[in-house]
Amino acid sequence: MLRCRLSSVPIVAGLLLASSALASAGEPRGLLELFTSQGCSSCPAADKLLGELADDPSLVALSVPIDYWDYLGWKDTLASSAHSARQRAYARVRGDREVYTPQIVVNGATHVLGSDHGAVERAITVTDRNTAVMSVPVALSLDGNALNIEVTARKDHGGGEVWLCPLTRSVPVAIGRGENHGRTVTYHNVVRRWLKLGDFAGTESAWNVPLSEVVTGGVDAAAVIVQQGSPDKPGIVLGAALVPVARQTTDVR
Repeated sequence: MLRCRLSSVPIVAGLLLASSALASAGEPRGLLELFTSQGCSSCPAADKLLGELADDPSLVALSVPIDYWDYLGWKDTLASSAHSARQRAYARVRGDREVYTPQIVVNGATHVLGSDHGAVERAITVTDRNTAVMSVPVALSLDGNALNIEVTARKDHGGGEVWLCPLTRSVPVAIGRGENHGRTVTYHNVVRRWLKLGDFAGTESAWNVPLSEVVTGGVDAAAVIVQQGSPDKPGIVLGAALVPVARQTTDVR
């Protein structure tokens, strides 16, 4: 499968942070969302690239597994229909109906082939010309058994929403059927859930979230995204941050 495309579908046990020191995104240059599928033969190259990009401290790189290829013979073990809906919403806002895997959406503004490193870098450069993109510093820190989120005021860039995403940093999956039959692919910074913290109106905002509300099996990191728009009409990303947490032992495969 050269590129898995879905253009005609309607748009539709205890946990401690690895460090109690403040973890801040500063002003990273890019939020990358890789829409990927275990059932797409073109995706493993993109999954590998995302792992490399995730090691870049200036990037917040996330895997967002979709479920619309499950009918091809292998049900993606990490996928969510909410992820598929998010990808389609991006396409609807752009107006291009480009829904495919592997696709990386860069800063909520544009998309590129997920295995093309050069295209990713160019897209980051182009989207950063919008001064609002990645302009809102986001910080994460531990306060006892809670996660603190602080979003800096930027009144000149309008409002949006603040989302917390529990992540699993590395998930190896042995794929038993479909186009990737017999392969073991490792997925990086896999989004497990989307938890809306609240709205961002340009003023300084803060949340204190109990870790018990964040942690599920296998979660060992968390990302926060400040984004214009809404789930149905996602806009540009105003800020993002990612912090690792200590791994639980539950298997998420």
